[in-house]
Amino acid sequence: MGKIRQGAAEALAGLLQDGITIAAGGFGLCGIPEHCIEAIRLSGVRNLTVVSNNAGVDGFGLGKLMEKGQIRKMISSYVGENKLFAELFLSGKLEVEFNPQGTLAERMRAGGAGIAGFYTKTGVGTVVAEGKEVREFDGQKYVLERGLICDLAIVKAQRGDTEGNLVYRKTARNFNPLAAICGKVTVAEVEELVPVGQLDADSIHTPGIFVQHLFKGEHFEKRIEQRTVRKA
Repeated sequence: MGKIRQGAAEALAGLLQDGITIAAGGFGLCGIPEHCIEAIRLSGVRNLTVVSNNAGVDGFGLGKLMEKGQIRKMISSYVGENKLFAELFLSGKLEVEFNPQGTLAERMRAGGAGIAGFYTKTGVGTVVAEGKEVREFDGQKYVLERGLICDLAIVKAQRGDTEGNLVYRKTARNFNPLAAICGKVTVAEVEELVPVGQLDADSIHTPGIFVQHLFKGEHFEKRIEQRTVRKA
């Protein structure tokens, strides 16, 4: 059976269950898998743990899932653009595992590479290190961080071929390649779907071996997270 699916609902069919862990690509609203997020919202699954650099904004991106009360826990790095996120966290309705941004990226990469854990100096002596093993190497302290492996990964690329090879556009190549490799199953949405051989092999960012399902999305909104303009 091929990898091509007709839309997000078909691509995610049979993969969504209450309580699963989902890795979501994107940074702010740049490069987010918005069609997959909407399909997850419509599915009604709950008690999700979501691994993502941030949680979108109020009313868009992963913020949609928060509005429906579908996310139980966020494993994130930057959470400052979503007021609902703050309200849910402060009221005890949302669990948050905060990670320094580089640490989160490496945890995802390590999980995808089959690395159980790694030591980093980032976070030593702070709340980030609480409850974690700390070891000394060459007179310096390092905290042990575990690699992340998720039940499902959802990513968005500019171009993909029928074997699942993906190319991201500019800064949309943020957490997408990392999310794609740390999911047991990866679903990709693409703006352009091309035959095998149309992508420059040296320019492929995510090899198709990591992608199980993909579909061509329609009408990407590509919202701007913060728009600042100069007075006329």
